[in-house]
Amino acid sequence: MRNKMILSAVASSLMLLAACGTSATETSVRHKVALNNDYLKVTADGLSLGDKRVAEGDFFHLRTLPLSNGETLIGAMEGNTQELVLWRASGKAIQPVWKGEITSRVVEDICFYESYENQQLSVFLLGGRGGAEQRLLKQDEKWLKEPLVIRNMNVPFDSTACVVSNAEQKLYVAEADQAVWAYNAEPEVDQGRDLIAAAKPFGVIEGEVKALELLDDGSLLVLEEEPPRLLVYRQNEQGFKFDKAFAIDDAEALTDVSDLGNGELLLTEEDMTATSKLTIDTLESKQRSVKKPVSQVEATLQTEPSPLRGDAIDDPAVWVHPEAPEKSRILATDKRTGLYVYDMSGNIVQELPVGRLNNVDVRGSWAVASLRDNNSLQLFDINADGKLSVGTNALTDIDEIYGLCMGYNESTEQTSVYVNGKSGVIQQFVISNDGKMEKVRELSVPSQPEGCVVDDKTQRLFVGEEDVAVWLFDAAADGSTSGEAIINVDQHEELVDDIEGVTFANVDGKDLLFVSSQGNDSYIVFEGQAPWPLLSHFRIRTNTELAIDGASETDGIDVTTRSLGKGFEQGAFMVQDGRNRMPEAGQNLKLVPLENILKTIK
Repeated sequence: MRNKMILSAVASSLMLLAACGTSATETSVRHKVALNNDYLKVTADGLSLGDKRVAEGDFFHLRTLPLSNGETLIGAMEGNTQELVLWRASGKAIQPVWKGEITSRVVEDICFYESYENQQLSVFLLGGRGGAEQRLLKQDEKWLKEPLVIRNMNVPFDSTACVVSNAEQKLYVAEADQAVWAYNAEPEVDQGRDLIAAAKPFGVIEGEVKALELLDDGSLLVLEEEPPRLLVYRQNEQGFKFDKAFAIDDAEALTDVSDLGNGELLLTEEDMTATSKLTIDTLESKQRSVKKPVSQVEATLQTEPSPLRGDAIDDPAVWVHPEAPEKSRILATDKRTGLYVYDMSGNIVQELPVGRLNNVDVRGSWAVASLRDNNSLQLFDINADGKLSVGTNALTDIDEIYGLCMGYNESTEQTSVYVNGKSGVIQQFVISNDGKMEKVRELSVPSQPEGCVVDDKTQRLFVGEEDVAVWLFDAAADGSTSGEAIINVDQHEELVDDIEGVTFANVDGKDLLFVSSQGNDSYIVFEGQAPWPLLSHFRIRTNTELAIDGASETDGIDVTTRSLGKGFEQGAFMVQDGRNRMPEAGQNLKLVPLENILKTIK
């Protein structure tokens, strides 16, 4: 049952400092946080834990975060130097983590985020001029030498305060006297926002919001500066709902709120010399399921970004040099221009502006891509040095051409192209020795497919029906046209539609089917044989040493077990990165050594 919120009469009166010469006492506390059965306090003189001075300075925006390892992270901004100062507390012991000047923006607030899924610890630095940044502090158990900017964010111009829910993976940002917004806290997730609270007449906000606080019961506190009010929003299945507003009559202008625990709050006035306390009834805390850690790998190579911003790069493929693996070539389609060819340093060595290509694949000395301009198949010839030239073009009768893959049948010495359309139709074309392509049969799935792959050895065709399942077909030109849904989205919580990229490899005699799970920015490895058990669920996250961001919103993927030269001697897994960050740039490809992914397999 939900308790009614009440304003306590215990200590609602203001406590004012004497004019001059008064020592730092409880009445001079500008911010206070409960920590290890004591209080961490900021006064005009500095930061203290109980009676012990931690640091001298003019600190603002004091924030703490209990970490999963039992420690507490402490952070504050030093007003005179614009330095961000970080400490770690273990019991009564506090040690410095990092101190450095923030030159990228004037910081209006800071807030911490610990990602249980991805084993990352970061801090948001909120600026008041429309920008914010997320800096990585710790990955796994390793603290970085200095915070690494992993995301720049667009937030409202007059942003004033922030707070983070680790459980919900949400960053809440206050927009002056207008609104409170929710953003995804994960750096590789879409930066879309949701409205949480609004000003009149659409909501109840009246004054400038100076502080946000989240209680253990999930309630969101919104503190208005003038006239001083505390707004309380309760959370239900539909989101946050306004509950009550409380006027703080004996205060002039409020600037901060601190949760002292058990419903006790500390409110700080604008001049930082007066505080008041109030107590509220809290709801019964809900048991929140903590997201399980997901296996993590890191890209060791990325390609040049597309010169075009927005949705551009879609699907990768690899051509392996038969004699010199380091001279292999990586191909990627650009949905607005054509085909990029990269060397094994990630540099663009060729641009083939043939039109709006969607998917591409390679077999032998041929590459074929689906051309959306005229619903055709575009063939490319690959010479012995890995240079591509534009070859023949074959029209299809597919209305909206989309995904594509290739296969080779050793018994018939035939190379095939499997191309699909948004209607669910799948057509197989056979390539003759002179590069001409002829349609030989037609298959279908119930709804829109895209990614597909052929296991040449067993002549099996795997097709991803984006919202529903992975299908299995006979890949032979004279094979059955009937298919079977073998892996269903609704049977695996790790697999979140869309199913986009699909690729296949045989490693040490074991068949592995790789699937990109676009809906949760991850990748899944299934055993490539019935009953198709899930072997690995992993993400590609920040490589802190090489300053390569993670991968997200992935469309196409590819894998090879053959050497691609130094760093990829045992093969590589490559993905399209839909959100290329560090810095923000056009989409590109990320490459991960295959052996690192194999380590994640159960």
